[in-house]
Amino acid sequence: MERINQLARKQKAEGLSMEELEEQARLRKEYLTAFREGMRATLENIWIENEDGVYEKLQKKQ
Repeated sequence: MERINQLARKQKAEGLSMEELEEQARLRKEYLTAFREGMRATLENIWIENEDGVYEKLQKKQ
């Protein structure tokens, strides 16, 4: 995350080389993948209490 922020600041200030642009894209992709996996794990562990008091696991939208 820190390297992503460093590259973003450098891009705004002076621009990035082709290698740095590729690194930035790769790091962002890795970050988004990890974020999505964490969010998915969180959502898979959510239980909803219905009006009748029964708990059910959160289901995927269809």
